[in-house]
Amino acid sequence: MTAAYPHARLRRTRAAAWSRALHRETMLTPADLIWPLFVTEGSGVEEPIASLPGVSRWSFDGIAERAREAVTLGIPCLALFPNTQPGRRSEDGREALNPENLMCQAIRAIRDAVGDGVGILTDVALDPYTSHGQDGLIDEAGYVLNDRTVEVLVGQSLNQAAAGADIIAPSDMMDGRIGAIRAALEDEGYANIQIMAYAAKYASAFYGPFRDAVGSRGLLKGDKKTYQMDPGNSEEALREVALDLAEGADSVMVKPGLPYLDIVRRVKERFEVPVFAYQVSGEYAMIEAAAAAGAGDRDALVLETLLAFKRAGCSGVLTYHAAHAARLLT
Repeated sequence: MTAAYPHARLRRTRAAAWSRALHRETMLTPADLIWPLFVTEGSGVEEPIASLPGVSRWSFDGIAERAREAVTLGIPCLALFPNTQPGRRSEDGREALNPENLMCQAIRAIRDAVGDGVGILTDVALDPYTSHGQDGLIDEAGYVLNDRTVEVLVGQSLNQAAAGADIIAPSDMMDGRIGAIRAALEDEGYANIQIMAYAAKYASAFYGPFRDAVGSRGLLKGDKKTYQMDPGNSEEALREVALDLAEGADSVMVKPGLPYLDIVRRVKERFEVPVFAYQVSGEYAMIEAAAAAGAGDRDALVLETLLAFKRAGCSGVLTYHAAHAARLLT
């Protein structure tokens, strides 16, 4: 029970900057950010991504430099995504199992540059490696085969673990893959490698620029609605999270981010576990477009949206604005 007006004036605590800071309920720091990076071949290569203004693909030396930058800015973790060249893509995505693929070489480049100074999160899914752009193996009709795909994902996870990954992050949405990956990691002596499950990943319209970045947009036949979630569902998200936690996930992710803050809140309140969200490429591009059009101040838009994730219950956020936000916060 609170007092009534005029004894209670909620504007009192908003009257001065020091008081607003003192009463602020949610804080955002660089330690809340995970920085997604795109890896490409070569040396000294930076390839700007037209649909993601300000974001580039980097060769290994550039990835190493971004790792040093992350350490300086206080960003605790990098998330890696490869732009596999067309000649290395195949129907079965076998490049995912190559210990010299882009992902594994980028992991080692980061380790050489900063040691354990930053965490490395690696994406587990086959869409960067398949010639058809789907996240798994397909049958003659183009349907993604669950159990056969899981077998490959286990091998992909072990490949990344051997290269030095800290967090395995399966984004494929196959049933049962968390349990299979956790069992394999335990059996191979990788007990301390974390799994961050893309537990509630929706079949969203916000992924377009990401598919440009990893080179799969022009390859994708059909859609991913048979394995990614329907945007209208929230109870199903809780079932997905419950299954992934039961199978051994250390943390869970909701993707996309801002349009699904209600899911973040429900997951946090129901399970009381670390919940992350991915502020995906389409969300990033919308902020950049709004700022370019003069519809809002870029810095303010970036910080307000990231704060919203924290307020909703996120332990951290994957965002392409990570470096920019960290500079604003330090």
